[in-house]
Amino acid sequence: MKGSIIATRYAKSLLDLSLEKNISDKVNNDMIQLSEICASSTDLLSVLNNPTINATKKSEIFSAIFNGKVVKETLDFMNLVATNSRESLLPIIAQTFTKLYNTHNNILEVELISTIVLDEATKSKILDKVKANYEGSTIQLTEIIDESILGGFIVKIGDMQIDSSVASQLSNLKNVLLN
Repeated sequence: MKGSIIATRYAKSLLDLSLEKNISDKVNNDMIQLSEICASSTDLLSVLNNPTINATKKSEIFSAIFNGKVVKETLDFMNLVATNSRESLLPIIAQTFTKLYNTHNNILEVELISTIVLDEATKSKILDKVKANYEGSTIQLTEIIDESILGGFIVKIGDMQIDSSVASQLSNLKNVLLN
C-alpha cells in the first residue's frame, strides 16, 4: 500500500513536469517502454531490487540501457528515483504514470478477451457499445486470446468487466442447478 502511494506521487510529479514541458506523449512512450523492459528482464528487476548496488551504479546502468532511447527528462527522473532509493518502485511508477496520462487525455483502456481473433464487424459492434457509454473518450483496445473462456467474449474497462463468455454462462447455469 505504502509503495503504491509513493509510486503515485512520483508518477504525478513526472506527469506534471511532462505537461509543463509539453513532452507528455514522449514521456508516456518512455514509461511504456520501461514497463515492457521491466516485465521482460529479470536482470533489470534484480538490479532495481538489489540494495547493495548504489544509486550511482544504478544511474550508470540506466544510462547504458536508456540513453538515446528516452527523453532527457525521463532519464533524469529515473536517476532521481534511484538517488532517493526508490528505484524498486520504477515498474509501478511507470504503470501508474501511463494510467494518469490516459486519464488526463481521456483515453479509455479496453481489453477484449475472446477465444479466437474476432472479425472487424464483431469487434466494431462491441466497441460501438463501449463508445456509446463513454462518449468523448478515445478507445485504446487490447485484444487477448484466451481459450479457457470456451467461447463468447469478455470486455474489461478499468475495474468493470462485461462477461459474455461461455465458461461464465456454464458456471452460472451450474450454480442455478445446484442451488
